[in-house]
Amino acid sequence: MANSSHPAKRSASDAGGTVTPAGDALTDADYQRLAELRYGLRSFLHWSAEQAKHAGLTPTQHQLLLAIRASQEERGPTLSDIAAVLLIRHHSAVELVDRAQEAGLIVRERDPDQQSMVRLGLTAYGTASLASLSELHLRELAQLAPTMNALLEAIDATKRTTGATPAR
Repeated sequence: MANSSHPAKRSASDAGGTVTPAGDALTDADYQRLAELRYGLRSFLHWSAEQAKHAGLTPTQHQLLLAIRASQEERGPTLSDIAAVLLIRHHSAVELVDRAQEAGLIVRERDPDQQSMVRLGLTAYGTASLASLSELHLRELAQLAPTMNALLEAIDATKRTTGATPAR
């Protein structure tokens, strides 16, 4: 049923997207692999949120701690850096940082070279909380890796076979 009025059967170009080739060239197995990959990602994110809650953090506080720790900025990231990494608005980053500072997870420090710039760092409590969560996450990812890798390889093989390339 090429390009029928049924939404599930329309090609990407009919739906306003620009993925090639049209959805009709994809197989049921392709859709199954994509669905399994998305399910795996959602399941991991749900599991991650539950682990953060068990550690006494909100999921976004956990993401904040990880973003601060992973920052390549020697003096620590700025609020703008955090907003960009977490894909949130600046004012939302300010609120998140305020709550994390009140919880004793992070500190704000003025940049010595630019007094108007505030840098973020982890407290000992924030560092310990992140370390224990990160250990759990790395173990979970190690268990998920074979399944996720197999799905990604199958999707990559489909891409090579069909020439499908997602638009950016």
